[in-house]
Amino acid sequence: MASIRVLKSNKLYIDFRYLDERFREVTLLENSVANKKTLAQMAKRLDAEITLGTFDYKKYFPESKSLKKVALLERRKSQGRLGDDIPTLNQQIDRWLKEKEVEWRINYRNTMANLINKHIRPDLGGILLDAFLRDGAITFRSGLAEYRTPSGKPLSNATINRIMTILKAIVEDGCIQHKLITPFDRIKKLKEVKTHVEPFNLNEVTAMIEDVRSDFRSYLITRFFTGMRSAEINGLRWKCVDFERREILVRETFTQGIFEYTKNDPSQREIAMSTPVLEALKRQFESTGHRGRDGLVFCSRQGTPIDAKNFTNRIWKPMLVDLDIAYRRPYNTRHTCATLWLASGEAPEWTARQLGHANTQMLFSVYSRYVPNLTRNDGSAFERMLASTGTTGVVA
Repeated sequence: MASIRVLKSNKLYIDFRYLDERFREVTLLENSVANKKTLAQMAKRLDAEITLGTFDYKKYFPESKSLKKVALLERRKSQGRLGDDIPTLNQQIDRWLKEKEVEWRINYRNTMANLINKHIRPDLGGILLDAFLRDGAITFRSGLAEYRTPSGKPLSNATINRIMTILKAIVEDGCIQHKLITPFDRIKKLKEVKTHVEPFNLNEVTAMIEDVRSDFRSYLITRFFTGMRSAEINGLRWKCVDFERREILVRETFTQGIFEYTKNDPSQREIAMSTPVLEALKRQFESTGHRGRDGLVFCSRQGTPIDAKNFTNRIWKPMLVDLDIAYRRPYNTRHTCATLWLASGEAPEWTARQLGHANTQMLFSVYSRYVPNLTRNDGSAFERMLASTGTTGVVA
């Protein structure tokens, strides 16, 4: 039942319960017998309308700060969920991450947590799950588009889509559990700019191998001619180098200070050693092979794994500057290897297996312009067909 109370400021307010929640609405009326009588009459009407189910909160308190909360409670009532224990997005995130622990590699889990903690929790963490609606999702995405990194760069559409995909997975998981309608209906992904690989040509590869610091020459040869990812080659141990079969066995990775399983199952593979790689690893064995089968193939002077960031800053960048070669990430050694294999005429299926791809789809999507005429359509096959049949013009 609604009651009339007095604030320390001598203003009157109404104290009442609606939809199992307590509300206090302050008025502009001073504490007096006449004003109390006026509010008592209003409170009586308010109680009656709540009982009859005709109460309109906004009609009584149009400027109230509780209107959003009331709208949420009324929506819950209409859905038969009044009184449900609905979590905040922070609570839903915690539950979702806990459930995903068994599915993800440690490094992937850390990456996801970093994105969530940086972009999702600060803006949305305190919102109740069923209070996060479609307009809230669109507003959040707009905020991501306006975000600037410490260096002043905006987030790419690909990054924004990735964050939104994570948020969608978190929210829809909670929606299923609490029987809510997803707020992501008809929210499309932003258009992403297609990126193009920038491999080094063979002359650049040769120059880089000759220029690099001598203790990193075998490392660079192996990267350029096996297509191994940074985490794969930095975690390579001698027990995974089979000189007899001329194979490198990719079984684990090293990144962010942790050894763990490869990126995915197809990444577990055997890479055939070309002669340059075989000779480079034999030379490297003389340097680090004494550490035993569990020892790292490539490591620091202290026997610790090569740090990818340290290699980039202290070896890779100075080398490119010295050779006046346009900067590309070390990952481009992988792209370079793929294009060299394909351009030399190696079968796409074999190339895909060597790179650790599940199929050739990515090869033709990313490296199509480097595939030779045997497997790539560029018009020359049609020209040869016309020439073989003596057709040199178009029949009118």
